[in-house]
Amino acid sequence: MSLSPEILQKLSKIVGDSFIFTDKEILNHYGHDETEDYVFPPSVVVKPANAQEISAILKIANEFKIPTTPIGARTGLSGGALSIYEGIGLSMERLDKILEIDELNLQVTVEPAVITQVLREAVAEKGLFYPVDPSSMGSCWIGGNIAENAGGARAVKYGVTKDYVLNLEVVLPNGEIIWTGANTLKNSTGYNLTQLMVGSEGTLGVITKAVLKLLPKNNHNVLMLVPFFDAAQACEAVSAIFRAGIVPSALEFMEREAIDWTLRLVEGISVDVKPEHQAHLLIEVDGNYPEILMLEAEKIMTVVEQFDIDEVLFADTEDQKAALWKMRRSVAEAVKSNSIYKEEDTVVPRYMLPELLSGIKKIGEKYGFKSVCYGHAGDGNLHVNIIKGNMTDDNWETQVPLGIRQIFELTVSLKGTLSGEHGIGYVQKNFMDIAFSKAHLELMESIKRVFDHNNILNPGKIFPDEL
Repeated sequence: MSLSPEILQKLSKIVGDSFIFTDKEILNHYGHDETEDYVFPPSVVVKPANAQEISAILKIANEFKIPTTPIGARTGLSGGALSIYEGIGLSMERLDKILEIDELNLQVTVEPAVITQVLREAVAEKGLFYPVDPSSMGSCWIGGNIAENAGGARAVKYGVTKDYVLNLEVVLPNGEIIWTGANTLKNSTGYNLTQLMVGSEGTLGVITKAVLKLLPKNNHNVLMLVPFFDAAQACEAVSAIFRAGIVPSALEFMEREAIDWTLRLVEGISVDVKPEHQAHLLIEVDGNYPEILMLEAEKIMTVVEQFDIDEVLFADTEDQKAALWKMRRSVAEAVKSNSIYKEEDTVVPRYMLPELLSGIKKIGEKYGFKSVCYGHAGDGNLHVNIIKGNMTDDNWETQVPLGIRQIFELTVSLKGTLSGEHGIGYVQKNFMDIAFSKAHLELMESIKRVFDHNNILNPGKIFPDEL
């Protein structure tokens, strides 16, 4: 849709001429994220500086029924920041400050464009810990993490974003500015609007400030890389570790090809991967007492030795630990550099992981595609990268969607669901009927209408087209 000169003038008056953009190249830049090759440019990009400016913008959008899409760092993998119906692209990049680190109450107040790793490092300097660490933490923003309820490697022990959000300042679609909760650890006062906003993918309101819970920083960790001769056994070992009474701070699964492609792409990593190795588990335990961590590591060894494994690598230095984590965090980039692909974000109870992995491979054989799997096995979250490779364009367009639907049907049959941390956004919305009944979806859509009667805020996301 094209916006009239009058609307553009109104927007310019709010943010200033320097922060409104209609150049095609800039619009295209803000019209994509990391979701495959989709590009949906907005009609205009506007860069507000605070909640008051966002409020004024949304009042105009609501009055004239202009689609408005909050745009963060654009690292998402579900198309959540794509301007499907054009309109206003609301870039949040100027709201990038850590406003307060409250060392006494172990809380931090931030604006949405603070980079997750920057926040983690800032609180670490004060002996505090923000555990949420998505693989893109060096570039993703806190606001996007909240909107998608991001997880990461350490969710297995510490939880995901929702577990650290105490209170949010939010601009509603009609321009009203509210705080959703309180800066307290307990709050049973009315409906939990804070948690309703977490994971709502920018469809209910625009987050302008967040109060997050922090933890004391742990001082020690032990990291090991365990090679398996059978990928299914690697998945089986995950549940066995927990049943032995150990809760790792991270437990990551990587198929053979995921590691091979990563080692070819990323320099400075040395891992001895033998031809017979089919998968690896990257396992970390952390705490404040090295002697306890070593006992936990020994107990993990007694568990994994029950399976068909090769020699376990213990990271002896901080550099070696950093290299192993760099390898894990670079897998998605490595897969993307090798082939056109689609990434799905399945999650099941962790005991079901072997059945999920086996089923995915069988579905791939049925529909003629190859998959590379990796992910946060400790919490049952398996990323499935479907590789185009030598598939014809026709099979890629017609057969792969059928296979993806079967993968999600399998996932739900195993008591799992469609997304563990990437969100539904644009690319998963037409699979929502697999996980939810029509009544369930209509209930969620009715909540959307209460917040956003004119459906201006991030339209075209979450809800199936036919609903």
